[in-house]
Amino acid sequence: MKHTIAVALAATLCMAGAGNVVAKEKPHATVATYHGKDAADAGRALLDIALKQAGKGSWERIAVGRAYYLGGYKAEGQAIFDSVMGAKPEASDMFRIARVYQEAGEWDRAKALFDRYLAAEPDNEKGLAEIGAYYLLHGDRARAEQLFDRSFQVSPDELWATLAAADGYLNVKPEE
Repeated sequence: MKHTIAVALAATLCMAGAGNVVAKEKPHATVATYHGKDAADAGRALLDIALKQAGKGSWERIAVGRAYYLGGYKAEGQAIFDSVMGAKPEASDMFRIARVYQEAGEWDRAKALFDRYLAAEPDNEKGLAEIGAYYLLHGDRARAEQLFDRSFQVSPDELWATLAAADGYLNVKPEE
């Protein structure tokens, strides 16, 4: 009987104490984050919150880094990319960061990262074709066609690979 009373008392105390625990509030934007601020300050404030919301997710952090990088805060974006790349990055992380460099007009940086991706994922037909399209857009038709050949050998009927190759020939940036 004493054991039952002790367990019930402990459970009651535990439940009463649980009400005193303050739930940790997740970072979120409020109207004060952006109302009445100039665009750069509002964007920067929202990105600071977005980075907290991204947590440890690499794709999410890369997306935030992209916004910093292309939005004029290259150092902050690069710091995010470096943190993702520092801890044995996934091939898909390399690909996403390379796309940002490509979008920023930094082909040499993009190309180096795309080539690392290709070494890690040599049979990804969509990646091969998209990277081939970027090579074509930058005037390297021979390399582009090597990548298209590999892509179509892996999967000759993959719509997104075919479309990426067509984009390159038509001087259209591949759809992401």
